[in-house]
Parts: sequence; structure tokens; C-alpha cells
Amino acid sequence: MIISMAAATLPTLTTLSGTLVSPSAENAIRRIVGALVLFLSFTSFQCQPGPAANLPGEKTSGNGSVPIYGYEVIHVWPHDPDAFTQGLVFQDGKLLESTGEVGRSSLRRVELETGSVLQKVDVPEPYFAEGITLLKGKIYQLTWRDQLGFIYDPWTFEKIGTFNYEGEGWGLANDGQSLILSDGTNRIRFLDPDNFQVRKTIAVSDGSTPVNEINELEYVQSEIYANIWHADRIARIDPQTGRIVGWIDLTGLLSRGEVHDGEAVLNGIAYDETNGRLFVTGKLWPKLFEIRVTRK
Repeated sequence: MIISMAAATLPTLTTLSGTLVSPSAENAIRRIVGALVLFLSFTSFQCQPGPAANLPGEKTSGNGSVPIYGYEVIHVWPHDPDAFTQGLVFQDGKLLESTGEVGRSSLRRVELETGSVLQKVDVPEPYFAEGITLLKGKIYQLTWRDQLGFIYDPWTFEKIGTFNYEGEGWGLANDGQSLILSDGTNRIRFLDPDNFQVRKTIAVSDGSTPVNEINELEYVQSEIYANIWHADRIARIDPQTGRIVGWIDLTGLLSRGEVHDGEAVLNGIAYDETNGRLFVTGKLWPKLFEIRVTRK
């Protein structure tokens, strides 16, 4: 409206100039008013909200475009403080857990409510076990640097096969069709479970910034949830593009003093698809948490 009024003033001044001012003064007035119109136009444009404006009360990441979520603790369950958790899966009311470190690696079935280990098979040296997933009646387990994975029967834990992949193995999940593998970089690969060939690769980024050290994975409601090594947050990743669509900030989930190891970091995500429950824990953590994701 200010711009319209300023523009409307210009012909009025021109009309008046015929009797009140000289022609040279008239030209000066035209230039001044024209500059004023341009200035007001630019100022008005700058004040308009853009299409990427944040929702009210929504926090965003450092690049200003990715929302950051908080959490609410629903339940706290016991967890083996000696378990160097590398992978976590929810199956029929129990947890499947892969633990790491050479000489201490294992595949376990764990009772959720008590943290008791109900079933366990050791992974022999020299292997350092990493992520696991359950796909089409088989458990798949990665190892860190040996480019070798193990396949188990989900009920007996009998080893029924092996598979190979390039690079390191960190986290493993699935979307019902492909094995989804992280290797400590910002790359996530989708493998064919029949021949373990790479179907596609996505590069994970927060805006234009690559996000490295992607660790344990879980497929949750058409998104990939990923731990970032040594970070108290979970990335929510679009599996089609690799774009991070949200961060879950889990700062303060475990109280200070409850762990005393520098590697006792957040790692382990499991999702109960039937009941919509999300579980998280960490390496050497004495607790496992059921959380609800909230707006910050």
C-alpha cells in the first residue's frame, strides 16, 4: 500500500509543478520520488516470508532447513552393561542384539522387560560383529573389517550361510526388499539379499553437508533412522534421496555417571512395527529406553 501511494504521488507533483515549481525542479522531484518508490519496493519484498519458512516453534539444524525433534521417555528397561551393542531388532516381543569387540562378539535374544539374555551364540575370533537385521526369515549380521557377513536361522541361531560385501560393515537394516548397509561414511548401500549385489547407493547429507560416520540403522515408517557415531542424535533419512529430513536430539537420555567408557555411546535402534514402539540404547549402557519422538 505504501508503494502504491508513493507511485500515485508522482503525477500529482507533476501537475502541481506546472504552476508551483520550475521545470528543473520538477525533474529533480521526479528523480527523488522514483528513488523512494524503488527503495520502498525493495524493503517490502525483503519482509515477505519465503516458501521455506519454519513452522511455529520448530527448531532446525545448523543449515536452517531440517527440523530437530525431541523425545519423551515411555519406559526404561534393564540392559546388559557389558553388551557392546552394534545392532538391535525387535522380534515377537523380544530383542535380537548383536554385540561387538573381538572375542566378545555375539548374537543374542534378549527379554525386553528384564534385559536377560535368553539365547546366545558367540562370534569367533578374529571377527568383530556389527549390525544385524531380520529379513524374510533370516538374520543377517555384519562384521567390521573382514568384509564378511553371517546368516542365521532366527529361532535356533544356527549359522546357515555367509555373504560378502566391499568395505567396512557398520549398520544393517532392511525395507522388506533390500539389505540396507552403512560403512562409516556418508554412503548407504542397498543390497539384493539373493546375490548381495548393490542395487543402489545413496549419499546422506544435511542440506549440502555430507553426514559421515553413519552407524546403526533401523527402517521406521518408510524412513531410515541412523545413529551417528559419538553423537547423541538420530538422523531421519529419506531412503530415496539420502536427504536428512529430521534429527532426533537424545541429549540427556542417559544420566552422566551411568557409564565410564569413552566408547559407551548411543548405538542401537529397534522398532516394534505392530505397536509403533521405538527402542534405543547404547554400547555398554545399563538401560534401554522406549521413547516417543516429540516436537522441540
